[in-house]
Amino acid sequence: MAVVQRKDYFTPRRVQQEYFSDFLSDFGVDIVKKDLKRAVNEDAVKQSIRNLLLTNRGDRFFNNTVGSDLRGLLFENASPALEQVVGEYIRKTIENYEPRAEIIDIRVSTEEDNNLIVATIVFRIINKQEPIVLDLILNRIR
Repeated sequence: MAVVQRKDYFTPRRVQQEYFSDFLSDFGVDIVKKDLKRAVNEDAVKQSIRNLLLTNRGDRFFNNTVGSDLRGLLFENASPALEQVVGEYIRKTIENYEPRAEIIDIRVSTEEDNNLIVATIVFRIINKQEPIVLDLILNRIR
């Protein structure tokens, strides 16, 4: 009779190495660990970029230079020049305030009928080679 050992029951897991971690924006609590939930690696950098781009300058107390002022551009007339300006705002904000990301490409398009600016940001984390895509939709509410 063959003896079944414990190692035969379980599939070995590779532990994902954490390079970067941030708290989630909503400060959700993990009820099992009784700790704040975290975003790790790619998700942490994506969350950080999204927060930076959706923050206006002056919104953060004691650090009023952080932000991108993209919301002010939502009320401009849609044109290729606007797409270029939005792309430059995005590039400048990421280069200045997110050292973990290296930009590969930024594509910006406007939808006049829906009052939207759609930005697709392709970047690479400094410790990894594969590209990461972040889609950001900016729409005006008023």
